[in-house]
Amino acid sequence: MTAKISTGASAVLAWLDGTVRLLGNHSDRLDAINIFPVADGDTGSNLYLTARTAHDAVSMLDVEDLGELLGLAGRAGMESARGNSGTLLAVVFAGFAEPLLGHRRLTGPLIAAGLDRARVRSWSALSEPVPGTMLSVIAAAADAAADTVMHSTTEPTSRAAAVEVLEAVCAAALQAVVATEAQLGPLATAHVVDAGAVGLLLVLDALRAAVTGEAFDEDRYAPLHGYGIQDPHLAASALPEAGVEVMCTIALSPLQAATLRAELDAVGESVIMTPVNETGDGYRWRVHVHVPREEDALEAIGRAGEPVNVSVTDLCTHEG
Repeated sequence: MTAKISTGASAVLAWLDGTVRLLGNHSDRLDAINIFPVADGDTGSNLYLTARTAHDAVSMLDVEDLGELLGLAGRAGMESARGNSGTLLAVVFAGFAEPLLGHRRLTGPLIAAGLDRARVRSWSALSEPVPGTMLSVIAAAADAAADTVMHSTTEPTSRAAAVEVLEAVCAAALQAVVATEAQLGPLATAHVVDAGAVGLLLVLDALRAAVTGEAFDEDRYAPLHGYGIQDPHLAASALPEAGVEVMCTIALSPLQAATLRAELDAVGESVIMTPVNETGDGYRWRVHVHVPREEDALEAIGRAGEPVNVSVTDLCTHEG
């Protein structure tokens, strides 16, 4: 029997639900190979918890506008995002949603536009974007979608065109994940692929499954070095990282946001700042940074405004 293709709001909800299930089922594997940018063994957990928050925020809503639905999920995920990977996943959802506003059906061109906007949002969120991570996967996916739309002879608004684009996206994303091993020194040394990149591949595979109605294919992940449950927990054997991860949400004008980003860049690493939603004279921003001492970040953030949803997490989550 041919699987039923779904492109409406039910497909977006199924995508979010499938993302939660896949990340939940595979979080231990992602945690095991999480050695970049910090070997704290929580990428899988952070992706899963962020995706679950995004899903739960909209799972009971009756909203037909795809952009509104996915945008609500993305903003909810951002408000309580966990770590680098969770923050970027929420940014991907929020970016993907923007071109979908006002539309009730996914099409090939809309998927391509959503992925392109997700790429722009995610790459611009980081002060120092690094290839060989989730960023490379979203870039490869966006390029594949755009190329497929440009050269396809299928009716652009047809369900078949949406499937054609998603097939190309997932194939390109898989190759991008395989390539991460050679793009980052720590991954090449450990002979593994990037954990966050695999996580985003799972998210894209969940989208494909939601639209096509076909089951998730575990065998596609066989070429990914280190991605076997029997592999040693590399993060647990890595040297502990000193410092803390600070996250918060804060309302800032564009100038204040630029100033805060510069100050956080001066005192820390892995700086991510991304707008959650507009305010009267600016945006509410989700902020993420790794610093040696929490005071280094909190003092700069406090000078900029009044943060909420502040969390401080020790980067050393395991014993050497």
